[in-house]
Amino acid sequence: MRTLNLFILILVILALPLLAALFMLERKPEGLNFNRAAFVDLPGWQDDALMEALPALLKSCEKIKIIPAGRRMPGASIAGTYGDWREACGAVEKVTDRASLEQVLTTHFTPLSVSAGSNPDGVFTGYYEALLKGSLQETERFNVPLYSRPPELVMVDLGKFRPSLKGQRIAGSVKNGRLEPYSSRKNIEEGALGNRGLEILWVDSAVDAYFLHVQGSGRVLMPDGSFYGIGYAAQNGHANRLIGRRLIEMGAIARKDMSGQAIRQWLADNPDQMMDVLKTDPSFVFFRPLKNGDGPYGSANVVLTPGRSLAVDRKHLPLHAPVWLSASHPDPTDPTVAEVPLNRLMVAQDTGGAISGEIRGDVFWGFGDDAEEIAGRMANRGRYWLLLPNRLADKLLEQD
Repeated sequence: MRTLNLFILILVILALPLLAALFMLERKPEGLNFNRAAFVDLPGWQDDALMEALPALLKSCEKIKIIPAGRRMPGASIAGTYGDWREACGAVEKVTDRASLEQVLTTHFTPLSVSAGSNPDGVFTGYYEALLKGSLQETERFNVPLYSRPPELVMVDLGKFRPSLKGQRIAGSVKNGRLEPYSSRKNIEEGALGNRGLEILWVDSAVDAYFLHVQGSGRVLMPDGSFYGIGYAAQNGHANRLIGRRLIEMGAIARKDMSGQAIRQWLADNPDQMMDVLKTDPSFVFFRPLKNGDGPYGSANVVLTPGRSLAVDRKHLPLHAPVWLSASHPDPTDPTVAEVPLNRLMVAQDTGGAISGEIRGDVFWGFGDDAEEIAGRMANRGRYWLLLPNRLADKLLEQD
């Protein structure tokens, strides 16, 4: 009997991590409150060109269909499994016009207002597909390398080891059996990866290269007039310390005047300090070529849709989930206008090192001058509503 009791005790102890994981997977993200809402109460619901969001919805549904039904959706655990979304995606795939899309959304989804404590407001920024000039050969002009992922770089999803660390990642390289931090931007810029053949191509501007690291994807104009697509492959594991913060600390740019455009202007006006400032951000991104005209991919491993894909903090929101955003954005044609209303259906399809917080998002604006102008100046207040399949929404609300 004592042997049997000991055997049962061992089984219980071995099962505790699994039970804890299962429990945490079903819990709502810490610090967030969700409340049922009605579609008619979403700001701008009747005015949004909903069909512009259909490509983003279909791209996520294509991914949802091919993943095993029992696997959990990526990001915050409140999204259940891929199988929980199959019925709604089947309905999305039959949409033919705005009326039918509205019918699918109102039938299969429940909008949930999201707040951190009692505060529903947060900050929403923008990003874009950068344009650079480059060459496959290093020359006197094209001398700034874009690197492919080093083979020794190990990226670790900590959530696979500890449920409490879900959504957190680190990266490094293994030395003497231990995972050690990888080289920082400063080390890499000073030659840590030199003479290893990791260069994909070379561009003509260290500033443009830095902005590409921040944006994550871009197009490189080659000497023959063709475009070479470049996309995110990996990151060195160091936390983002965007140089805008450093320039504010230096008194170079006032906080109220901070924007991507202001950063570019200061760097152009102060070339002797440019590299020292760039090196203060230890984060460094590695890239991969994008072939056959593919657009940039988000963390959800789908091609992003301009104006409809949203980068979120996956600790708080699930990837592939529809989100109703109510915020504003700068007018790309008039720098004096900072708040053009932005009320629309979006899909959470990306993440980013600087996208951290309960009410936080980064709107993907696509490629071109307008996209860069909006993204460079956008840091606007707003809020969002998460759209969950009805059964998952009911289950989440039962926890309150």
